[in-house]
Amino acid sequence: MIEILKKLTSLSGPCGYEHSVSYFLKDYLESMVDEVRIDPIGNVIATKKGEKPGPTVILTAHIDEIGFIVKKIEAKGLLRFEKLGGNDDRILLAQPVTVMGNKGEISGVIGTMSAHYVKFDDPSKVRKHSQLYIDIGASSIEEAEELGIEVGTPITWGTPFQQFGPASSPKIRSKSLDDRAGCAVLLQALEELQGTNFSGELIFLFAVQEEVGLRGAKTASEHIEADAAIAVDTTAVSDTPEETMDQSLSLGKGTGIKVMDFSLIVHKTMKEMLIKLAKEQNIPYQLEVFPGIGTDGGAVNYASKGIPTGVLSIPSRYAHSPVEVVDVGDLIATKDLVKAFILNLSEGQRFPF
Repeated sequence: MIEILKKLTSLSGPCGYEHSVSYFLKDYLESMVDEVRIDPIGNVIATKKGEKPGPTVILTAHIDEIGFIVKKIEAKGLLRFEKLGGNDDRILLAQPVTVMGNKGEISGVIGTMSAHYVKFDDPSKVRKHSQLYIDIGASSIEEAEELGIEVGTPITWGTPFQQFGPASSPKIRSKSLDDRAGCAVLLQALEELQGTNFSGELIFLFAVQEEVGLRGAKTASEHIEADAAIAVDTTAVSDTPEETMDQSLSLGKGTGIKVMDFSLIVHKTMKEMLIKLAKEQNIPYQLEVFPGIGTDGGAVNYASKGIPTGVLSIPSRYAHSPVEVVDVGDLIATKDLVKAFILNLSEGQRFPF
């Protein structure tokens, strides 16, 4: 799972520009599923049928990452930009980025004034992203255009994947763990199911544009007949020392079984089924109540006549930053619970209100 996560996070796929991730996933899934396709807006939808009759279940994670988009090229070759998704202006300064030029990817950095100028400035001021710029080493509009940059060129963070921490509880630091970590969990669960008998039909939905309004999952799930769904996404922990943190969700304490967020009050039957399986399988878990987040589970839940939906959350520090952090043990716990849920499916199973 670590290697596939490393590969997924190396791909550039901000909201609306997930192409490299979509095509990679389609190729990766070909040999493991019965059918896989990319729909008109970029969602990757794969179907895996069990050996025995049973319910149809959607398993979904989103493939987009937060990023930026070029708004203007200044006369000196610096790039003005807009946000794609929820970026925090406080953390933008001096961060490396990757600009997805039409001639190839280009390294850049979000500019900041030298520390030597701070005494002439207001050191407490947080400049809005609209006041900032990206330096790609160009010194004119023409040089920037020669590099393949134009208005509308997408941009991602430029930070690499890194494993760190003690061997007994390793962590991963990278861009786009939200939600390539969820994608890796589903891919690993699918791989471990190869050659295993299960009941029903699994529909893997790797959704685009979650960070700008759950758009991919909403569009795709409207056209999928399913009995239940599980969404896998990262969630922000509250275990660091800031005064606003309430210590209700921690890194390294297991997968988060969602109770509610601003997009979804989790279906009681689904929540209780996940808790029961976690207890039976000795899978570490935490219950999550966090109104500051939403997931594709909210979109899927609304689809058709309503799809009973559960959500598994991978605890994450520094969400929506270039250095998101997850715990390898939490990834494994989330994968184990997804797999346990699938293997628990049976003919005639229902998910009543």
